[in-house]
Amino acid sequence: MENPQTSLFEKLNRWIRESIMIKLGSIGFLILILLIPQAWIQSLMVEREDRAEAVVGEITTKWSGEQNITGPVLVVPVVKREKIDKGKEGIEIREWTEKAFFLPEKLKVTGKVDPQVLHRGIFEAAVYASSLNVDSHFLPPDFQKLNVAPNDVLWKDAYLVLGITDLRGISENPKLKMGDRELTGEPSNNIGLSSEYSSGAGHSGDREDVSGDQKKSSEKGIVMKLPWRTMNDFSEAFSIQLNLKGSTLLYFVPVGKTTEVSLRGPWANPSFDGDFLPASRQISEAGFTADWKILHYNRPFSQEWIGGNQALTGAEFGVKLLIPVDQYQKSIRTAKYGILVILLTFISLFMVEIMKKVRIHPFQYILVGAALIIYYSLLLSLSEHLGYDLAYGVASLATVVLVALYSSTFLASRKLVFVFTGLLAFFYGFIFVIIQLQDYSLLLGSIGLFLTVGLLMYFSRGIQWYRDDLRESVV
Repeated sequence: MENPQTSLFEKLNRWIRESIMIKLGSIGFLILILLIPQAWIQSLMVEREDRAEAVVGEITTKWSGEQNITGPVLVVPVVKREKIDKGKEGIEIREWTEKAFFLPEKLKVTGKVDPQVLHRGIFEAAVYASSLNVDSHFLPPDFQKLNVAPNDVLWKDAYLVLGITDLRGISENPKLKMGDRELTGEPSNNIGLSSEYSSGAGHSGDREDVSGDQKKSSEKGIVMKLPWRTMNDFSEAFSIQLNLKGSTLLYFVPVGKTTEVSLRGPWANPSFDGDFLPASRQISEAGFTADWKILHYNRPFSQEWIGGNQALTGAEFGVKLLIPVDQYQKSIRTAKYGILVILLTFISLFMVEIMKKVRIHPFQYILVGAALIIYYSLLLSLSEHLGYDLAYGVASLATVVLVALYSSTFLASRKLVFVFTGLLAFFYGFIFVIIQLQDYSLLLGSIGLFLTVGLLMYFSRGIQWYRDDLRESVV
């Protein structure tokens, strides 16, 4: 005699196994479950990218940081007076000293940058040693324009300053000349220039307000006392030879009324950054040369002023020597398409079930999905050693072969295995093209998805979803 309870259970179990809606629901549930490890993989990619940036920061900090050259600037203290009417007590004259700043009429910088690559584990950082010649030409200061009497100019206290972001980068004693006369300089943490240079700023749109510590660091530089006593001792020409080490970036502030900078170096992939691009440049496998010419009309600060109310900022420019480490960004972008690959793969398997009467167990879906998820971990780890493009090819090939071999155990024929393998290879190839074509990735991706939906409609057009014998098509 048949057990009614067992019979009911078998009917329910058979309905669950053969119901198209249950199958679709279970596939959707599996996709949602796979989103969890997918999110873990993306978090791992971000963590590795942060780790790479931290290690590069440690390397560059021990060598010398990014360098921003400001100056030279002529500083001449002056006496200022103010009359204070105290009524019956009479007039009191208050005196104090302020600094008058004068920028050069012409500034010409020529230099060579010799890059090096430092390693720590699998990470690399670009540093450099530079040899710079800084020639400046000043006009006699016009104190009348600043409302300062000639007798109130303290010529004996005049000095020249050159701002350097990181003094640790000075590898040899600078050679300072006033005309043909040699000068001596001293390092200082407070050169008196209000340069709000923000380390790492790419261009004006990326520049942010700087903290007190950053501003303090930009106040570092060299102070050169001038042997002047009167206006007759004034000299126009100054020359500074500077051997300076730095990391990644070498910037200049166009303090000259006319500023010309010429750089060269054996680096095949320089990035010319900041607020001005070179007027001319040449880049080859052997290195680069670049020339800038900036006028005082192009910068947001004046030629002379009194007091500390002017910041020499907003016009920095220079060169970046970066080692391309875009494998992390590309891997993260690739991982964002992970759910799409899983969805299309599962839909392909589902269509095989419906059209070819092949039954695929949910556990088999899970294993295929797991392989597609582990692919991104494989891609990340390989890209740190091989680079993104080669790692993508190796990881994709390995995943496609693995899934193809496993699918041969449950697909009905070799033809189905080849078709399914070809589809998976096409998915990875299509995503690789999207990643490479950044400017057209949205357009190409949209067209690809549109065509994919169209193909699904075409191949499923003959399926009678509500036929009574549809259950048999999935048995």
